[in-house]
Amino acid sequence: MTLSRDQKKAFGDVLEWYRKDKEAMPYITLGGYAGTGKTTFIAHLRKRLDKLDKKLKVGFASYTGKASRVLRNKLKETDTVMSQDTVGTIHSLIYSPIVDEKEQIIGWKTKDKIDRDLIIIDEASMVDGLIWQHLMAYKIPIIVVGDHGQLPPIKGNFNLMQKPHLKLEEIHRQAKHNPIIKISLLARENGNIPAGIYGDSIKKVILNSTDAQETVSELLSSYDYDTLVLCGYNKTRRKLNSFIRGALGFESPSPQSGDRVICLRNNHKDHIFNGMLGTIVTIENAGVDWYRAEIKMDEETNNFKGLISVKQFNSDTSLNFTDKRSEIMKGDLFDFGYALTVHKAQGSQAKRVILFEERFSQMTDDEWRRWLYTAVTRAEEELFIFSSAG
Repeated sequence: MTLSRDQKKAFGDVLEWYRKDKEAMPYITLGGYAGTGKTTFIAHLRKRLDKLDKKLKVGFASYTGKASRVLRNKLKETDTVMSQDTVGTIHSLIYSPIVDEKEQIIGWKTKDKIDRDLIIIDEASMVDGLIWQHLMAYKIPIIVVGDHGQLPPIKGNFNLMQKPHLKLEEIHRQAKHNPIIKISLLARENGNIPAGIYGDSIKKVILNSTDAQETVSELLSSYDYDTLVLCGYNKTRRKLNSFIRGALGFESPSPQSGDRVICLRNNHKDHIFNGMLGTIVTIENAGVDWYRAEIKMDEETNNFKGLISVKQFNSDTSLNFTDKRSEIMKGDLFDFGYALTVHKAQGSQAKRVILFEERFSQMTDDEWRRWLYTAVTRAEEELFIFSSAG
């Protein structure tokens, strides 16, 4: 594995921190744009650390199950996961289940101890303040890796990637010819992606013709689990969710078995977190304001089981941030998860991304560039951008 110039500089700085400074400075942050080789960097670092200490136990962790699976696969490809290492979600690393007398999970608690010598966090922009506080409490050195070009968390002031100690900004030569990386550069540097075709199944279309509308309809009607549909406004999200559900054969406006849903509020006790996606297994009425549901959460071993709010479905805002908060504390908040706002899609990626460009009037140019950059970098292979203006 050949490192670029800024990778070599960051590599030396991280090793210096690990050898000399990790006691006084318990963590170090590394920011890297899409295409700068963050995973290559992590793999190279693990091999070097193995030379320093063959017995070193590293806990690799990401916020979402999908991100941890991607990291695991990439590390396996480069043969850089040692037998004593673990790769999984942050939640599986630091939380353990609480079970009742029937051996059913009724909550989660932080583990008393983690048998790791070093923690490496990937996709760190999603980590919230409480999880970070729990991580730091173990007094284990942490290397934090994330994309400092993405949007900050939508709520609260905590942002691990706001001012990373080290930065990777040089696009790796293998990524320079990737059309999605090229589009991400236009988004990050200019905040403007001109209409046109950038590669196979990678294009931007202006919504001013019948042909464009037909293309949108065809793409949305072919929605599957490898698709992310992204937008800016919640009213657009509602319309897209309704259209996709209709195309998939759901006739009722109420959530049904088989519906895709998204969690809208952290619940550490039930091990569900804001932005997690899942599929309804069973659902039934439990009074006027509640459903009782079982939901298979993506990339998670255990299903969520509990009360979810009726009022949250098809609502323009999360009830967690309204004056109804006190009314909805006995259950959890989910909404349809076919179309998402870009903020909710942070930490997720998909083979195909369908993006509707929507800029809020109060957005600064920097906020818009981050929004657009975050959106397009969710795409792994296919990217379709639709805009009402060029």
